[in-house]
Amino acid sequence: MKKILITGGAGFIGSHVVRHFVNKYPEYEIYNLDKLTYAGNLENLKDIENKSNYHFIKADIVDSDKMFEIFEKYCFDGVLHLAAESHVDRSILDPMAFIYTNVVGTVNLLNAARKIWEDDLEDKVFYHISTDEVYGSLGETGYFTEETPYRPNSPYSASKASSDHFVRAYYKTYNLPVKITNCSNNFGPYQFPEKLIPLIINNIKHNKPLPIYGKGLNIRDWLFVEDHVKAIDLVFHKGKRGETYNIGGSNEWTNIDLVRKICKIMDKKLNREEPAENLITFVKDRAGHDLRYAIDSSKIQNELGWKPEHSFEEALEKTIDWYLKSEEWLENVTSGNYQKYYELQYSKR
Repeated sequence: MKKILITGGAGFIGSHVVRHFVNKYPEYEIYNLDKLTYAGNLENLKDIENKSNYHFIKADIVDSDKMFEIFEKYCFDGVLHLAAESHVDRSILDPMAFIYTNVVGTVNLLNAARKIWEDDLEDKVFYHISTDEVYGSLGETGYFTEETPYRPNSPYSASKASSDHFVRAYYKTYNLPVKITNCSNNFGPYQFPEKLIPLIINNIKHNKPLPIYGKGLNIRDWLFVEDHVKAIDLVFHKGKRGETYNIGGSNEWTNIDLVRKICKIMDKKLNREEPAENLITFVKDRAGHDLRYAIDSSKIQNELGWKPEHSFEEALEKTIDWYLKSEEWLENVTSGNYQKYYELQYSKR
């Protein structure tokens, strides 16, 4: 039976990946390793926590000794590495936290995998999930490809770029069986409401201001998390060693147009007379704010047969509906009560 380690599996994308692998591959033993920071919430996985092939490990990837101990104990066959500090604004305020988790933490995992797998690399996979922000900023035209030079512009993207380079270096230097993907902005259920889409949904619901950087003209490509998870599954099982694949949603929106679209949908669903657009508030632009991200996903589509299954409108509506019916989840993550859930559920395990 294969043993698969998923780091950051209590976070937004990670929890979707864990659920997918636990349910789709009952023959795999899935180990979810998470530090449980503010963005890691085990309530995201309540529906699978009692499955026989699911196991949770509370640990910090920055702790190198702990990583070696865990790898020696479980002898994983594969790693899906999603654990990361991921919010650009937070990286501007505290760059070191991003360096420790995203760079040092990744190298710790690489070292542990290298040590445990050094005599047997057959059928092993170290899969590193990264971001399109490592490529920097695009103008009005063009797309990021797997050949685009790295030009990170924030501490967050610089830390992810560094981790990508270390993963490739371990492939070249030690022949570690690695795979890398760089994805565009994800959205969907269970995303912590500091990110744009859940932030706007939550603020409209509570009649709070909708903060928009600058004039709201920055452009992002949006990828529905369920489509991303299926791409991750394909790369893990069928992607080539040493290769990088870009994963995008082909849904480019300026921030202001996206917020206005969410406002219109929310107005209908909440049946309010006062338009939510009246809550839009323009704030001082963020330092080093990249103008545009857009991904060319032709490589993963042509080589592995992946393509997004959800239209943007369908996925956005599905996401809004989930947040509107998940009041308790939102209250728990915004108040910090999700930490109490961990203590109740896992402190004696």
